[in-house]
Amino acid sequence: MNRWITFDCYGTLIDWRTGMTHALEIVCPGQGAALLASHLRIEKGVESELPFRPYSEVLAETMRRMAKEAGLTLRAGDEHVLSQTLPFWPIYPDTNAALKQLRAQGWKLAILSNVDRSLIARTLTKFDIDFDLVVTAEDVKAYKPSTALSERFLDITGTRPDDWLYAAVGLHYDLTPTRHMGSTGVWVNRDAELDPDTQFLFANIPAMAQLPEVAERFLQKRVEHGAQEK
Repeated sequence: MNRWITFDCYGTLIDWRTGMTHALEIVCPGQGAALLASHLRIEKGVESELPFRPYSEVLAETMRRMAKEAGLTLRAGDEHVLSQTLPFWPIYPDTNAALKQLRAQGWKLAILSNVDRSLIARTLTKFDIDFDLVVTAEDVKAYKPSTALSERFLDITGTRPDDWLYAAVGLHYDLTPTRHMGSTGVWVNRDAELDPDTQFLFANIPAMAQLPEVAERFLQKRVEHGAQEK
């Protein structure tokens, strides 16, 4: 069967918060948590600027702006600490077990990530399964919440929307933009966030460990729906 689960990588499968905080502490000791608090806001602004720039450059410019905003001085080369450490950011403890269970259930697995090919290549070695497809921002010259990565995924796989689960920590970066494309959203809500606009989700789960059960429930509902139509 051509049924797929797509994932965001950093934040859903990889513990970006721990990895990034440690990286920031290397160049700005004692400031990691404070800088992290401004990261997403500043990075989103950099990603939205044209022309498109590779993610390694986005990270460097984001680091420069975070430091400037915080009144910190970087040494030459410090702006590259995020791209240099990203391949070593830790995998969440529940990720590999869940991925192996999903593969055993017959799912094809894909990553849609706002990174460069060269950056994610090292990260992919952390997983106990081989992903069937990886689509990056570099491939489509756009960053989520643009749906360009998901459009490329659908073009390559030819999968139908009702065969597509999207599991991600990014409610507004990943799941909300693609709901109109027919994806079935599963919020891997690792930070236990509250948001009023979640009625469209198929499930809101605290970690990857619950995803195999959700995937089975999704398939069962499809079977029941098919039986009702006959």
